[in-house]
Amino acid sequence: MSLKKDVILEGIAASPGIAIGKAFFLEDDDFCVTCREIPEYAREVEKKRLNSAVEKTRDELKMVYNRIDEVLGKSYARIADVHLLILDDPTMKKNVYELIDNGINAEYAVFRTVDDIVHSFEFIEDGYFRERKVDIQDIGKKIIWNLLGKQKKTLASLEEDSIVISRNLTPADTMTIREKLVKGFATDVGGKTSHTAIIAQGLSIPAVVGLKVISSQAQTSDVIIIDGNRGEVVLRPTTKTISKYRKEHTLQFAKKKDLEKLKNLSAETTDKHKVLLFANIDNPDEMESILSNGAMGVGLYRTEFIYFNRDTMPSEKDHFENYSKVAVAMSPYPTVIRTFDLGGDKLAKTGLLKVEREKNPFLGLRAIRLSLKYPEIFIDQLRGVLRASAYGKIRLMYPMISGIEELYEANEVLNKVKQDLRRENIEFDEKMEVGAMVEVPSAAMIIDAIANEVDFVSIGTNDLIQYTLAVDRVNENVAGLYDPLHPAILRFIKKIIDESHKAGITVSMCGEMAGDPYCTPVLLGFGLDQFSVSSAQIPKIKRVIRSISFENAKKISEEVLRCGSRDSILRIINTISTQ
Repeated sequence: MSLKKDVILEGIAASPGIAIGKAFFLEDDDFCVTCREIPEYAREVEKKRLNSAVEKTRDELKMVYNRIDEVLGKSYARIADVHLLILDDPTMKKNVYELIDNGINAEYAVFRTVDDIVHSFEFIEDGYFRERKVDIQDIGKKIIWNLLGKQKKTLASLEEDSIVISRNLTPADTMTIREKLVKGFATDVGGKTSHTAIIAQGLSIPAVVGLKVISSQAQTSDVIIIDGNRGEVVLRPTTKTISKYRKEHTLQFAKKKDLEKLKNLSAETTDKHKVLLFANIDNPDEMESILSNGAMGVGLYRTEFIYFNRDTMPSEKDHFENYSKVAVAMSPYPTVIRTFDLGGDKLAKTGLLKVEREKNPFLGLRAIRLSLKYPEIFIDQLRGVLRASAYGKIRLMYPMISGIEELYEANEVLNKVKQDLRRENIEFDEKMEVGAMVEVPSAAMIIDAIANEVDFVSIGTNDLIQYTLAVDRVNENVAGLYDPLHPAILRFIKKIIDESHKAGITVSMCGEMAGDPYCTPVLLGFGLDQFSVSSAQIPKIKRVIRSISFENAKKISEEVLRCGSRDSILRIINTISTQ
């Protein structure tokens, strides 16, 4: 019986692009671990055997760090740092030792400990941290692999253009590739923040993750198509399908070249209405990328990554060095620094703060609430921001403002820090602008009051949509209800822009909606002043803006606001050619 053709599997689009190649299976390192009884006299020897395996694993991870640093830079190399931190986790080591002291062999002790930790991660609601359980599993498997004295198959054995298929890929796996031969990745597990996704993006290799069954349904040497734009994989495609995707690949390559020509052109409509295109960043190492894509500023510096991969709280010096580096590189354009948008659960997980686990961290102690509860942490960050403001055009922004009282309290702390710096004769920008994120429905409803107390606002659509529609965007059961074009969301956005303009301040948008070219005409018509997006999206958004008149965009936005359903909104938007 012949195999079915054009089997389409749906997953998560992790890295854009089209790739065609033969399936190469990276053997999954799952194996049977048996429990053996270790007599008391042999338990110290068993611990030494464990320590040797841990040291070998550490050496391997350091090699991975160096390789990633060499190819992609330090921002990506920090991925390996996460694995090293897990390897050195004292609690994990203590639990393994206790099991060995109770007479259990090292391999099974590691397996049991990792299994318990991974099980506890199932109850974490935050998508980023929930995905870290895969990292813990990877480290556990590496240690067991070294205890067993086995070697794993690597991607270095590739001999032809291939699509790599695996249950999961570790940083070590992805960095053994021969870039000319690996055309794409497809994995059973993973999400947009998984290491496979991050490294694939860095290498500009198309990838689809979270496919669940790709490793069981694909067959060795099958021709496979990766569609990293739609998050789809086509198994055993017909000649007709292959031809279609090859044409699409050629078109995308041509579009990419056209987009590169827009770098030095302004984001200006056909009737000369100008907006600003800013970039979202996580760390200073991304500056080269955003400048090469023509960013006119940093609209969102997510400072929470300064708190990860460390065992002590970042110091004032850490903050200052990170922020000043970006400010200098971006000068004379502005850099908007958001104070940390972390939940207490996240800092507790990193060991930096002792906070009881919350049943619903999305509605709990996070962002500005956490900053105000622990002002000593907040003050260190504010001092770093203010000191860095002497080196470039820095703006400060508070996340998750839900009421005017939080804004007053945050500014009170800021003013106290300014007084301290003046007394210490430390230079800073006395006119540094201060803004607020509007990402909570209550803030959107009182935007008129908030707008009169700040120099600018930025709409965080990711959380605004989530909180307004009561949809957890990382919950696959309800993710389909997460809709940027819901009439309620569009009306909120319009209200925020209009009320802010009445108060004489500018409005930016830094959520994923800002980087969606499909939404650009509507946001433009609403009067959005600044789009802050990932660096790769800057040319795409600029192309849309330069292809439409502002007058036409305003007409479209007026029509959309009169709609009561998503379907009617889509019909209007679909009449616009943005390609």
